[in-house]
This record gives sequence, structure tokens and C-alpha cells, in this order.
Amino acid sequence: MRLPSEPEPTPQINIVPMIDVIFAVLTFFIMSSLFLTRSEGLPVNLPGAETAELQTQTPLVVTLDPQGGVAINQEAIAPESLQIRITELVAAAEGDQLVVVNADRDVPHGQVVTLMDQLREIPGVRLAIATQRP
Repeated sequence: MRLPSEPEPTPQINIVPMIDVIFAVLTFFIMSSLFLTRSEGLPVNLPGAETAELQTQTPLVVTLDPQGGVAINQEAIAPESLQIRITELVAAAEGDQLVVVNADRDVPHGQVVTLMDQLREIPGVRLAIATQRP
């Protein structure tokens, strides 16, 4: 005697695991893209220049903010120790070292000139001024 069997369930595609995997991959790409950005200095409003050129050498970035603070590669230092610290960094580098002055547009011109004079006294320093293209 043959007994009636239970009907087989209809096949289904469960997409919940696929959505979980897609969100995990999306989260990975979002998090990894956040670390790809490179910040070269403290946030200052740079003046614009039509003839600005991109430098290929990795520079030392000296930032001068409107409050008179000085930083080298985002590391705040006392203005009195600027020459000593730059001299040490230039001595560690081989050949001439490019030093980019990243001064806010609201910093008085005299402070920028004083900073540049201090940097020019250091042998092996080539100066550049950071600007923004309009």
C-alpha cells in the first residue's frame, strides 16, 4: 500500500545572507577610503595664486596660524625652537630640503617675512609658499 507523501516545499532563494555580505564589503571600502586621504597641514585659509606649481619632493610643512602658533608637519612647536628643529630635520635629510610655508591669509605679512628670514638662515633649505589654485 502506498501512503501519500508530504508535498515538497517550493524552492526559495534567501537573499538575507547576500545582503549581509554586501553591507560588510561596503563597510570595508568606506572605512578603507577614509584612510586614503592625506592631510599636509593644519586648517588655514591659503591665498590664491594663478602660477602655483605642484612640488614632487616630500616637503617639510611649516604652518603659521592666525593666533601666531607654529607647527612643523602638524606638530606644534614653540616659535623660539623653530630654527633648531628645522636644522635637525634638514641635517637628517640628504641634500637640500624643501620647506613649505603654510601661512593663513589673515596672518600679518611681517610675521611671514620673519618666519621666512629664520628659515633662510638655515643652510640647505629651499623655501616655497603654499597657495591654493582659484
